[in-house]
Amino acid sequence: MSFITQSQDVVWRNGRIATMNTDLTTAYGLVEGHDLIVRDNKIMAILPSDTVDTNGCQVIDIEGRLVTPGLIDCHTHLVFGGDRAAEWEQRMNGVSYETISAQGGGINSTVRSTRQLDEDALFRASQPRLEALIREGVTTIEMKSGYGLDFDSEEKQLLVAKRLSAVYPITVSSTLLSAHTVPPEYKGKPDEYIDFICHTIMPQLWEKRLFESVDVFCESVGFSLDQSKKLFLAAQKLGIPVKGHMEQLSNLGGSELVASFKGLSVDHIEYLDLDGIKALKESGTVAVLLPGAFYFLRETKLPPIELLREHQIPMAVSTDFNPGTSPFASLRMIMNMAAVLFRLTPEEIWSGVTCHAAKALGREHSHGQLKAGFQADFVVWNAHEPVEMIYEQGSNPLYMRVHQGTITHHNK
Repeated sequence: MSFITQSQDVVWRNGRIATMNTDLTTAYGLVEGHDLIVRDNKIMAILPSDTVDTNGCQVIDIEGRLVTPGLIDCHTHLVFGGDRAAEWEQRMNGVSYETISAQGGGINSTVRSTRQLDEDALFRASQPRLEALIREGVTTIEMKSGYGLDFDSEEKQLLVAKRLSAVYPITVSSTLLSAHTVPPEYKGKPDEYIDFICHTIMPQLWEKRLFESVDVFCESVGFSLDQSKKLFLAAQKLGIPVKGHMEQLSNLGGSELVASFKGLSVDHIEYLDLDGIKALKESGTVAVLLPGAFYFLRETKLPPIELLREHQIPMAVSTDFNPGTSPFASLRMIMNMAAVLFRLTPEEIWSGVTCHAAKALGREHSHGQLKAGFQADFVVWNAHEPVEMIYEQGSNPLYMRVHQGTITHHNK
């Protein structure tokens, strides 16, 4: 029995389709001899080519190339002002972080720069970073606030993220990270700042629909477990999903806290322990691995990859793009780092930037897989095997990028 297409359908034919469909048992959910059928912005079906009647519809011959879901970068701090290159040079020359911080460096340097830029300037500063990721095949991206740390500047960051989503062919998931660090005006008063977030920043910006989830940096140099819990309780009352920067430098039990709120993800997690992993298993929370920060900071404490595998915790992989600890606007390079530094398998890495990254954003039912009913976000690569995009760096094998059913890039 033939699948009857409609005149507006687009049939993508003669491709090797790595669906990343979690229902399939083949590696990468790979199917051959199948057509990918797109109607408007959705995938209608993936079916054997000999069952598809293409009469009257558009047919695009992929000529044996590889097709994958669009890449998902599920943890970034992409919208910020200035850079920290000079500070990094100081560190490479032996100046301590404490000295740099005392001179006004560190995150407060980025906060000052972000506050000083108006919305237009902040938008322009963010454009080249986003464009670089789009050129590599990213079709969905998360963008956090957290470099404003006052109401107007946090709102400005989120407005820029919304504007980027409107201007570029990419899906943006925005996250409120006002609880990134204590701003200068609240120095020594972290509890008061958390109250300000809970009572003013979060409810008012949520009412304006400027973000989708709430994040916190729970760490000895960030916010305590009690302060993080207070933030999550306030978010819960508003119906806001939560996630957290957890267990990066020590184990405070932050991952268990996120799990107790059925949080979307815990990110970094180098110091995550077995109790935390069991909590993640029960809650279905995603573990987001950020090898760029591990590399840039010369960390030596690896995330507990084997335990995460053993307990079948979904592992996402992301750039953590930010000016201080992971200034890498290349998800493909991060995929390579995940293989070399964290010893993830190529298939684990591909799951990490597709289906598991989608789950970390609460979009597992619409993004990150090529299957009927999902958004038609995919990439056609000048490649035969998925490992090729991880293995070779410095070149760009992207042939076509498709976002919501529309071809946005075609590198002939």
